[in-house]
Amino acid sequence: MNGFVQLVGRDLRLALRQRADAGMVVLFFVLTAALFPFGVGPEANLLARIAPGVIWVTALLAVLLSLERLFLADYEDGALELLALSPLPLELAVLAKALAHWLTTGLPLVLAAPLLALLYNMDLAGLPVLILAMALGTPSLSLIGAIGAALALGARRGGVLIPLLVLPLNVPVLIFGVGAIDAALAGFGAQANLLFLGALFLVALVTAPLAAAAALRQALE
Repeated sequence: MNGFVQLVGRDLRLALRQRADAGMVVLFFVLTAALFPFGVGPEANLLARIAPGVIWVTALLAVLLSLERLFLADYEDGALELLALSPLPLELAVLAKALAHWLTTGLPLVLAAPLLALLYNMDLAGLPVLILAMALGTPSLSLIGAIGAALALGARRGGVLIPLLVLPLNVPVLIFGVGAIDAALAGFGAQANLLFLGALFLVALVTAPLAAAAALRQALE
């Protein structure tokens, strides 16, 4: 676990040195969501109705924007080969990098989501469910994204390939994330959708490091 914590700390320090990358993800999230009212009109009830879908779709796109750099820098400078040869299992290394990615990308999106909800005139009763759903769903986006980033590593135009690999796998997270907020706003219980989001996170937590580690070993051969 010491190596796991050190790797997470290393990636966080690197991210802090490149604050512009994390800032661009949040800026993309906010600006993209802010463009929708120009397309659908300023009608308050309509904006409140589409707010959950807009927030989740823009969050997914923002996460995709940052996935290419998840393993690429380590692959190019040889650090990834050292990780593969280190005593730390490669699966735990993948998990550590996915955690660091979520802390620098997913967590800021969770914090920014309520501001967008207020911008869209969403009912305040849905804010706790929005935050909880984003907190459960965005780690899954990072874990699933790690699989796509590992599979596209070393490929030509990997930045284009990653969304094609990752988007279909993220559809369930998107469905249950939006469904939880819609259920809360309609006065129904959001528990079922939140439980599904939690189940998806647990499945991704177990399977994503294994799949991404296998893809990384293939890329290093």
